Amino acid sequence: MTEKQINTRLDSTSNYKKLSIQISLNGLSFCIVDTIDNTVLLSKTTVFDTEVTPLELEKELLTQFVAQNIPSQQFSEVIVTHRNTLFCFVPKAIFVEEEMSNYLKYNTKVLVTDLIAYDEVENYEMINVFVPFVNINNYIYDLFGEFTFKHSSSVITASLLNNNSGKDVTCYVYASENQMDITVISKKRLLLFNSFEYTTTEDFLYYLLFTCEQLNLDPETLQLRLFGDIEEESAIYKGCYEHFNNAAIYVPDHTTFHLGDYTTKNIDFTLLNAL
Repeated sequence: MTEKQINTRLDSTSNYKKLSIQISLNGLSFCIVDTIDNTVLLSKTTVFDTEVTPLELEKELLTQFVAQNIPSQQFSEVIVTHRNTLFCFVPKAIFVEEEMSNYLKYNTKVLVTDLIAYDEVENYEMINVFVPFVNINNYIYDLFGEFTFKHSSSVITASLLNNNSGKDVTCYVYASENQMDITVISKKRLLLFNSFEYTTTEDFLYYLLFTCEQLNLDPETLQLRLFGDIEEESAIYKGCYEHFNNAAIYVPDHTTFHLGDYTTKNIDFTLLNAL
């Protein structure tokens, strides 16, 4: 599969359900949403003890889908969000599709056989070039036909920019499955987005403080908002609170959807915001 959009084969009776999937080598999650009353019908998250290979990830996704009877269902839309560190933001004004591998080579090792794709962050004149998990895309295509795939950094950036209304510089940190995504926004303008893999609280704080140093941001005045796999009683939050005067938990707005028995703690941020 080499295209982001593939011809569909959908049943008209499925036109009210959407399936959103997020995948990474550290875990996966998916949810089903009823678009008639915007209700979350199902949400599942799996975190791996150790990082897996793309093939092992595919096998785990298959196992999870079979357990929830996903392959027998049909959906009006299927969205796959790839979460990895193989991406690079490029200003739309200078973006050339034929040069995508050159944009990425400064951030990560790109193989000749890699499929390279891109998202456009609408309304913000940015292009996100990334490497998706091709075997996952092929598996989803075999199951459902048409689907859309994105990179998690595109989803996170667009959502935070759209919902940011403060005049002060705000640093958002989204943590999940040993990966932290740092988004720095000032007056609805993206100053930085970067992603790091971390293991300990010390790793987390190092990358965060290093980012502040590079952008000349003062921890005493910076608005720091933490979300994802972080709670106020966690070691990471307590460590951040010691270094930042204005640290707080960020609660994303999911009022578009009725969560039912689920909460924002057990539904991944990108699952709903990718829809």
